[in-house]
Amino acid sequence: MQFHQLHRDRLLGNLSRRELFSRVGAGAGALALSVLLADEERAEAAGNGPRDLLLRSPHYAGRAKRVIYLFQNGGPSHVDLFDPKPALKQHNGEKPGKDFVNDVDAKKTGAWLASPFEFRRHGESGMELSELLPGLAEHADEIAVIRSMVSEHENHEQACGHMHTGSPVAGRPTMGAWITYGLGTENQNLPAYVAILNPAGLPVDGARNWSSGWMPPVYQGMPVRATETSPVLNLEPRTPLAAADARLRFLQTLNREHARLRPDNLELEARISNFELAARMQLAATDALDCSKEPESARRLYGLDRPETAVYGRELLLARRLVERGVRFVQVMMTGQPWDTHSNNTGGLRTVCGATDRPVAALLKDLAARGLLEETLVVWTGEFGRTPFAEGKDGRDHHKRAFSTWIAGGGVRGGVTVGATDDFGYASVTDIVQVADLHATLLHLLGLDFRRLTFHHETRDQRLTDVHEARLVKQVLA
Repeated sequence: MQFHQLHRDRLLGNLSRRELFSRVGAGAGALALSVLLADEERAEAAGNGPRDLLLRSPHYAGRAKRVIYLFQNGGPSHVDLFDPKPALKQHNGEKPGKDFVNDVDAKKTGAWLASPFEFRRHGESGMELSELLPGLAEHADEIAVIRSMVSEHENHEQACGHMHTGSPVAGRPTMGAWITYGLGTENQNLPAYVAILNPAGLPVDGARNWSSGWMPPVYQGMPVRATETSPVLNLEPRTPLAAADARLRFLQTLNREHARLRPDNLELEARISNFELAARMQLAATDALDCSKEPESARRLYGLDRPETAVYGRELLLARRLVERGVRFVQVMMTGQPWDTHSNNTGGLRTVCGATDRPVAALLKDLAARGLLEETLVVWTGEFGRTPFAEGKDGRDHHKRAFSTWIAGGGVRGGVTVGATDDFGYASVTDIVQVADLHATLLHLLGLDFRRLTFHHETRDQRLTDVHEARLVKQVLA
């Protein structure tokens, strides 16, 4: 309730409704404001905060203001990238004991499979990273690697849902929706939450990855394609600006009157808001999503001049352009499941790392050079890891007992490695980090208390961390 009242006082200046309307007067402005007030009163009755994207204050001063969430669909192999295991080389080809089984199918438990890639120490911290990540290695002292992550599910859909929403059960709001609900946005001419997609296709589970679940649809992510032209379909104006403006004003009047007669239709409210945002976006978003305005040096930095890095590089360059213009949460997705190395683990990892490592390094370098990294959280994670034993001859299966994640930017202590897995990388054993712990820590860095950021739904106050009593991963806090 305090969260809602603070927002309401700032918006209305403590005026009564009668005083407000006497000052505003009649017309479309008063009509729109009356709808906003009615929305807030209904939200207050439900025990929730406001249902708009106006800028809101965090619970306390956070070091970060925005998030770039680099989701690695498919489950990257931790023992090939971030978690070196000499014991795997010593026992390569041997059958694991009865305490080590494939959770997907115990009959598929293969022999121990050593990583074919060398690990080296980097930076003043001496962080160990795979030879597949030379670009990221240049930023070893800026990132914090968590080696002791665990998930609750070994299927892609449920595990992706868990990482995005805090629960393997479908239908909940994603982290981006929670953060935009809690903080609003700094730029009303752009979406608060953007999901950047590979133009080749959707990730596994599609739009659920950026859904607002049972929250109002205004908090869902807007999908954007990483293409040279028309990243957002039907965005470019096709009529003269004066005519388009007049038509928009007329439609706004009709839409608001339509909404007034249907006060409980959240989807209708979101649709009207999206139409109005689309009109504002025709100028702001067209500029923000136009990578051709970048100098050639920036395009080369992100790898847009190379076929293998061009698509992911464009995704990350778009992400930087959006956060520097005030977008709160940018989620970068890959098509399909590129890290899902059931077979040809060696070749598959070379390909996907070759496509992503250079652009990721460019993003970190670019954000730092522009003074944005200190206020931007960069999160790199998949939904789970891969088995340290083989599937077939050169593959690794899904693995929920251990995987690695790294974060960088606002409020993050760089150059640290948190937690540990056992000698084979089979299970996290030291400083185990649950998904809820990671979510609570990210919210904390943004100035949001995971216990206080709630939304009343189905008779209880829901949280991003669901019912888990999460703990902060204090080792990564600067």
